[in-house]
Amino acid sequence: MEKRKELFSWIKAIAIAVILAFVIRTFTFAPIIVDGESMMPTLQDHERLVLNKFGTNIEDIDRFDVVVFHATEKKDYIKRVIGKPGDHIEYKDDTLYINGKEYKEPYLDEYKQEMGGELLTWDFKLEDKTGSMTVPENELFVMGDNRQNSLDSREIGTISIDEVVGKANFVYWPINDFKVVK
Repeated sequence: MEKRKELFSWIKAIAIAVILAFVIRTFTFAPIIVDGESMMPTLQDHERLVLNKFGTNIEDIDRFDVVVFHATEKKDYIKRVIGKPGDHIEYKDDTLYINGKEYKEPYLDEYKQEMGGELLTWDFKLEDKTGSMTVPENELFVMGDNRQNSLDSREIGTISIDEVVGKANFVYWPINDFKVVK
């Protein structure tokens, strides 16, 4: 009888652990693997990171957050939020302007140095890429940090907030590259 109680206790503990793991992975945090070089140098191909699924409402996402979103039914992309609803986006001489105000992008400094004076982000205006003067309501304008090698809102247009899966929190693998995603 005692062995049955112990066996039942183990089965119950394992079932609870499996249910908790499922709930946490489905609704709160999830591992994700970077696929490609579009977010270099911030994120490297094959790095593994933790995705926070909380705060995917438009008011919870800040400009310059790194987000994962459903690009197609079978493919998720990871990009940086550049524009929020109502924003006008323009790049001129490798400088970002949002609603006419210049913004610094310190996460690109290392890459710009590697480019040796070559433009990282070619000039464009939002209306030239999307046909809209401002980012539409409940939409985001996103770009990869590897501006010359990124399929992003310049080609695919703005993305719906409903497609956002979560925000990138930190890289956990490879372990020697552990870092908070900024």
